[in-house]
Amino acid sequence: MERRSFVRGAGLAGVLAAGSAPAVVHAQATLRWRIASSFPKSLDTIFGAAEVFAKKVGDMTGGKFQVTVHAAGELMPAFGVVDGVQNGTVEACHTVPYYFFGKDDTFALGASVPFGLNSRQMTAWMIEGNGLKLMREFYKNYNIYNLPCGNTGAQMAGWYRKEIKSIADIKGLKFRVGGFAGKVIERMGGVPQNIPGGELYQALEKGTIDAAEWVGPYDDQKLGFNKVAQYYYYPGWWEGGPQVDLYINQKAYDALSAEYKAIVEAAAAFAHVDMQAKYDARNPLALKQLVQGGTKVLRFPKDVMDSAFKESMALYSDLSAKNPNWKKVYEDMAVFRRDQNLWFRFAEASFDDFMQAQKL
Repeated sequence: MERRSFVRGAGLAGVLAAGSAPAVVHAQATLRWRIASSFPKSLDTIFGAAEVFAKKVGDMTGGKFQVTVHAAGELMPAFGVVDGVQNGTVEACHTVPYYFFGKDDTFALGASVPFGLNSRQMTAWMIEGNGLKLMREFYKNYNIYNLPCGNTGAQMAGWYRKEIKSIADIKGLKFRVGGFAGKVIERMGGVPQNIPGGELYQALEKGTIDAAEWVGPYDDQKLGFNKVAQYYYYPGWWEGGPQVDLYINQKAYDALSAEYKAIVEAAAAFAHVDMQAKYDARNPLALKQLVQGGTKVLRFPKDVMDSAFKESMALYSDLSAKNPNWKKVYEDMAVFRRDQNLWFRFAEASFDDFMQAQKL
């Protein structure tokens, strides 16, 4: 039988059975992409997720699709990466969407908003709910195609030079808080500061800021916050489950073959799970070490939490009244959140509450 006729008649299954699979894979073009990260290399968890993605893409393409990852400041500033992707300066970036709320508050909904979703709920909304669909509609305005590419899980509330005993201690507090959450801190009387992770230690050490939050014990210990602030608060009510995204230039994504698109999406999904697995595995030991070193771990007073919740809901109402992009995405997320919290209340939360009270 003529080989050409055989391939047409047998289809892919026949090609694989005949041992010709390498010809299918090798037909893919050699390609090189650059990812601009918003994070320093020292943070092997959050910066590392982009490296995990890049390695998977290379492995799954036999090295034909090479992706290099560049730390914040190497190709562009930490908060300049969206412009870089939008303009095609780089093919992709790895960042947290809420950093870019200044362009449109709707960006924050792609990551985390105060009293939003936890990490599992966020992934559920994105994958099984309308999250990805709605955010991709929004990102079209910026020439971006997004993929979930990491989640830290619920975060700590940061490091403070002085104890927070009541809502009065938030007044005038110069607090580095990630992106959009600063709007709520401001409504509570605080003074939000949006500073990249790599610059936080110096700002806290010099007293330029009074408090700073990043992620949790593993990263915070690496950044050395415990050396310049004593009080470590929880919970990080502004980040119950912040998603980190891979933003891809839309034209660069559209130019990929169907096979390369599938590989890119599979690699991002792997990195998404891998990041939270690393945080969940590494945070407990880091927290123990911080406490042993003299860190005081404290829960926010109830009046702080109540004020934060009240101001968050008021902010969302205000934004829905004036920003149709926000209103469309937030209202869908809010309905999803209501049903998720009902379910988690009966299953996850009750199980966790019981187990965490046991002496194991």
